[in-house]
Amino acid sequence: MHIGIIGTGYVGLVTGACFAEFGVFSTCIDKDGEKIKSLKKGEIPFYEPGLEGLVKKNIKNGRLKFSTKIQDAVDSSLVIFIAVGTPPRGDGSADMSHVEEVAAEIAGNIKNYKVIVMKSTVPVGTGARLMKVISKRLKEQIDFDIVSNPEFLREGSAIEDFMRPNRVVIGARSQQAIAILKDLYNPLYLIETPFIETTIETAEFIKYASNSFLAAKISFINELSNLCEKVGADVHMVAKGMGLDKRIGPKFLHPGPGYGGSCFPKDTRALLTIAEENGIELGIVKSAVDANNRQRKRMTEKIKSGMGKVKGKTFAVLGLSFKPNTNDMREAPSIDIIKHLLKEKAKIKAFDPAAMDDTKEILGNRIKYAKDAYDCAKDADAVIIVTEWNEFRSLELARIKKLLKKPYFFDLRNIYDPEKMKKLGFKYFCVGRA
Repeated sequence: MHIGIIGTGYVGLVTGACFAEFGVFSTCIDKDGEKIKSLKKGEIPFYEPGLEGLVKKNIKNGRLKFSTKIQDAVDSSLVIFIAVGTPPRGDGSADMSHVEEVAAEIAGNIKNYKVIVMKSTVPVGTGARLMKVISKRLKEQIDFDIVSNPEFLREGSAIEDFMRPNRVVIGARSQQAIAILKDLYNPLYLIETPFIETTIETAEFIKYASNSFLAAKISFINELSNLCEKVGADVHMVAKGMGLDKRIGPKFLHPGPGYGGSCFPKDTRALLTIAEENGIELGIVKSAVDANNRQRKRMTEKIKSGMGKVKGKTFAVLGLSFKPNTNDMREAPSIDIIKHLLKEKAKIKAFDPAAMDDTKEILGNRIKYAKDAYDCAKDADAVIIVTEWNEFRSLELARIKKLLKKPYFFDLRNIYDPEKMKKLGFKYFCVGRA
């Protein structure tokens, strides 16, 4: 089978490369000519473990191609995935202009039956809207089907998530389209992946519901962590006790500075907008968003309270990306924390294994950039761990203490044991552990 993927961002490129690995001929399209030139050489525009090797391998074997022309994908493909961005507008709603532009251009190039698949996260009702957009732009009467096939890729684990997903959701009105998608995903039947066949609207909603629930779970444990500090409880033992209940589960019950990234902040706000437009109040989702915003402010307050004052102090910030194993800085808690400290006239040195260049695009020369964790800690007044990269889990703590002017250590991901840190002479601060 031949497929086309419009958009070579995170979702589109992972989708194209992984289908190519399954033996499907994939043509990936992007209007950015320079980006396409780089991709043809196997150069990846973002950090994702294992993706570069997968792209180069499938370019070499001829199953993965890149182009700037949508027609190249439409002409050769039975299935065309739309994987362009749906960034948030000022009111929180998803900007659908890129999706609609792509749909119109696909319509202008269709010559025979196609299955057009929405991979981007889109508001409920988008499938029906695209059906009208494409129908109006067709040059002649040609059959096509719209399918909603939301992605559930975690940054840093995207290849594993694609190859061994928890589920595949297929929303369509046509049994023919469902059969074609199931054939495309046939390799997953060997590992007994659950398939959900449903309506387009339900499939669209599943994505928003999933991300909003996970965001609420994170905000819930973060709020409990604040109470744990006050009453003398250990949030990690609370989370463990909760997580062993199979109705709850242990995942996403990890306290910290709040969620970030390209999905949870955007999708929760978009779901709230959809609910408001339909006259429904989603109090739990709204509370999750509000709690996440408060958590970031609370982290800054924790640092200020622990230090006494921050003006003129130098902070070594370890970890900048919103989570490990990615260079994604979208809605990263580190940026909020750094900006608050800069506003208080503090000085910042920072290090991240993958996101330094991306941070420079946001903060420029307002902060200093270190070559590693130890260079970052040298002559700083305090360390702040914001992102739990593996290389920060086993720091040479005695060396860190020696490099610091003062032994302040703010562990916003609870990587280290409080008793051990105190014995080493650190003034140690964490989240949700008295």
